[in-house]
Amino acid sequence: MAELDSDGLPLGEVGEWALDKHERLKKYVDITSKARLKYIQGTGGATYIDLFSGPGRARIRDTSTIIDGSPLVAFQSAKVSKVPFSEIHLADAEAGFSAAASNRIKRAGGRSNFYVGQAADTAREIVAKLNPYGLHFAFLDPYNLAGLSFDIIRTLASLKRIDMLLHVSIQDMQRNSGRYMSEEYSAFDAFAPGWRTKVDLNQNLNAIRAAMLEHWQTLIRELGFQELRSVELVRGSRSQRLYWLAFVSRHQIANDFWDKIRNISGQKELDI
Repeated sequence: MAELDSDGLPLGEVGEWALDKHERLKKYVDITSKARLKYIQGTGGATYIDLFSGPGRARIRDTSTIIDGSPLVAFQSAKVSKVPFSEIHLADAEAGFSAAASNRIKRAGGRSNFYVGQAADTAREIVAKLNPYGLHFAFLDPYNLAGLSFDIIRTLASLKRIDMLLHVSIQDMQRNSGRYMSEEYSAFDAFAPGWRTKVDLNQNLNAIRAAMLEHWQTLIRELGFQELRSVELVRGSRSQRLYWLAFVSRHQIANDFWDKIRNISGQKELDI
């Protein structure tokens, strides 16, 4: 059973590195406020989509510090910019989590829709409800590589104007490459479908991982998105490589915005 916060709603648990991605999320929502305003004043609207929402608040592991989760970070940043999202759609596989996040947004003066289920399913449900002429932004923050199923990205890509900020678990890839390559259907198949015909397994593990990620980038480009020039590498407290934050968009101006705000730590970004 999840720990409860002082508001009576459940708390999630995150590593301290969640602050890094939340800072980038906040800055991106802020820098794109004028673009949102254009669509809100028009007929399409501007939406925020979070398919791994958690309950909206979380304790940093092994501490007493409690922070807002990504739905509240995005909502508050948009509110401060004076251009709130016209729609917010939150989903999580954990029963009660997306409802709690939605409730917290309501208490903060906003409103949102919430869904329960696997992200590939909730993505289809949400996309079916969205205005095809709107401006959409999705934050995909799964715990592992399998969670970032390419089916999710493909579904969201059916929207004409969709930007995505993606958590790619490099730690999971490094720890479990051997098992994933040997399983008949594995996280690799979900993450980068078709990899078995594109990746030469007669290489060392580092080369295999690099080829896997190159294949994934090719799949992204085939959906009409611009090439990923670089990503932000997030490390843990012991400097271990944890995950990449990769930004995906079809539009140059969105990529320019990301370039302006992505490096908050002074760490060198990773060319890919």
